[in-house]
Amino acid sequence: MSLPADEVLVVALGGGHGLASSLRALVLSGRCPIGVVSVADDGGSSGRIREAFGLEPPGDVRKCLVALAETESIWTSVFDYRFVGGELAGHSLGNLIIAGLTEVTGDFSEAIQLAQQLIGVRGSLYPSSVGPVTLGARVGLGRVEGQVNVMQTEGIDTVYTVPANPDVPEPVIRAIDGANTIVVGPGSLFTSVLAVLCIPAISESIRLSSAKKIYVVNLKQQKFETVGLDISDHIRALLRHGFEPDVILADNEYMELGDAEELCDSFGGQLVICHLADKTGGLHDPELLARALQRYGSFD
Repeated sequence: MSLPADEVLVVALGGGHGLASSLRALVLSGRCPIGVVSVADDGGSSGRIREAFGLEPPGDVRKCLVALAETESIWTSVFDYRFVGGELAGHSLGNLIIAGLTEVTGDFSEAIQLAQQLIGVRGSLYPSSVGPVTLGARVGLGRVEGQVNVMQTEGIDTVYTVPANPDVPEPVIRAIDGANTIVVGPGSLFTSVLAVLCIPAISESIRLSSAKKIYVVNLKQQKFETVGLDISDHIRALLRHGFEPDVILADNEYMELGDAEELCDSFGGQLVICHLADKTGGLHDPELLARALQRYGSFD
C-alpha cells in the first residue's frame, strides 16, 4: 500500500454522501484525491454486516468508491445495486462485495484497494482507522454511544471514538503530511465529519500540516443532530475538535450565518459564501463544488 509523495496533492476526509460529493468534485476538477472515510457507521446494511461478521462497515466506502470512478461502468452499477426482497433485502451488492473481499484477504484496506481496481477509480481511498470504531457523543453531563444514536441526539458538545485512540493506516498519515490541500466535509457534522477529525492521530497530523484547509459546510440543518445550529455553530464545533479551517465554503440559502463572519475574523479564516446546492437544494452540485475547490484550494 505504497503512496508516492509526489502524487499526494489533496486529501478529503469525512463519510457517506458528503465525502462522496467532495471526491466527485475533485475528480471532475482533474485531481487524484486521497479519501479518508469514517468506519463508525452502525446502521442499515453496514450495521448488519458489522454486527454479523465483526467487519468494518462498508457502506460509506462503497459510496466513495463510486464517486471516485473515472467513468460509469457495469461495476459502478453493480456496487450501487440494492436488493429489495428476500433475506438480502436492504443490502447493497457493493457492501457485500467489499465485505467478501475483507473476509478473503483478512484486511479491510486491501479489500478497498481491490475494489478500486474493479471499479477503476481516479485517486485512492483509505479507512480512517484500522478496525471498526464506536462513535460517542458528550451531551451536557451525559454520553451517547453508537452512530445511529448520536445521529438522533440534540445538543451535542463533542464526539469521540471507542477505542479513544485507534490505530490509523500509515498511508493516511503520509497523505495528510504530503497534502497541499485538505478538504473536510460536507456531510453530517458530528456523525461523518467529526467522526474522522476526532481521531487523535488524524487530528494531530492535520494540525501540523501546512496544507490549505477547507471546510465545506452542510447545506441544511439535520433533524436532531444539528437542529438549531447555524453556520457559525458548525465552525465552533470544528474548533472544539482542534480543526481550524483556512477557508469555509458555505451556501447560506438554507442555513443562517449567525456570527460566522466575526468568528472567522477571530482566527484568520476566510468565509466564502457561494452557491453550491444542486437544483433540488438537498445535495451539493459536484460541478459547482469543483469550481469552488479549484479556486480556493492550493494545487500548485
